[in-house]
Amino acid sequence: MTPATRREYGYPAHLEVLRHGVDVWNAWRTKNPSIIPDLSGANLSGANLIEAFLSRADLGGATLSGAFLRRADLGGADLGGVTLSGADLGWARLTGATLIGANLTGAILDTANLGRATLVGADLTYASLVDADLTDVHLTGCRIYGVAAWGLKLSEKTEQHNLIITKSDEPEITIDNIEVAQFIYLLLHNQKIRDVIDTISRKGVLLLGRFTEGRIAVLERLREELRNRDFLPIVFNFDKPETKGFTETVRLLAGMSRFVIADITNPRSAPLELQATVPECMIPFVPILEKGEEPFAMLRDLQTNHPDRVFKVIRYPSVNRLVEVLDSKIIRPAQARFARLVKRKAAEIGVVDV
Repeated sequence: MTPATRREYGYPAHLEVLRHGVDVWNAWRTKNPSIIPDLSGANLSGANLIEAFLSRADLGGATLSGAFLRRADLGGADLGGVTLSGADLGWARLTGATLIGANLTGAILDTANLGRATLVGADLTYASLVDADLTDVHLTGCRIYGVAAWGLKLSEKTEQHNLIITKSDEPEITIDNIEVAQFIYLLLHNQKIRDVIDTISRKGVLLLGRFTEGRIAVLERLREELRNRDFLPIVFNFDKPETKGFTETVRLLAGMSRFVIADITNPRSAPLELQATVPECMIPFVPILEKGEEPFAMLRDLQTNHPDRVFKVIRYPSVNRLVEVLDSKIIRPAQARFARLVKRKAAEIGVVDV
């Protein structure tokens, strides 16, 4: 673009059109689809740009602090070095936009579509990205301290490298996953979070089974008795509708527990979940079964292949009898087995010279 063309069609001419309001601007863009708007370096702080058609615009170095860009179209726009601190970009379209070195501190990007955008070196401190689409986004070197990153849509091509989770005046700690970043920071700086994790690892007991109607009495008594013994009962009811993450949820909860009590009476889903969980979780599994019922066929295979983890079936004629033997047949043996598994795992780690 020559200087003459820039004066005629570019900044500040484009800025003057925009200052007449979004409706005038969008009408002008519709009539002139081939023109790439030049708003580089413009000061648009606090501007009302809701639903503005700013696709492919050059906004490099512009200041849009506190601007209202809700549902605006910024697809393919050049936002390199832009200041968008405190701006509202909720539901905005930023697909393919370039935000290298952008200041997005405190910006609202809830449900925004940033697919294929480049945010290398951007500052996202305190930004809100709830339900944002980060498919194929390049996030390398971004500062993400205090970011709200719930329900993100990510893809295998989303690049997350060297994300800085600390404040600018703190020693840098980096991580390669924006969703994990919040947890890691809380873990480092919040004693309560560490206490919660420690409590779960020391006291968590996962209860698996189909706890409906007549079976609910078993759950309630076990839960009550475990609480009385200072354990933290975690219940997974197989009677709920199966979802995509069904097995993964059981595996996660088991991995956080000290041992598992699995009521395999009329199991239905339990065999599949235990078969997927037992081989991966180095913790004791205690199957319990009401008298008159038979264990599922795969249980014998689990006991044979993992005798260090899967106990013999505890048959009980009644809930009261189950409670009577809870300490002697379940809790104490499971605690002892857990200690042996931890010791064995520690010994297996060892040291190798290379």
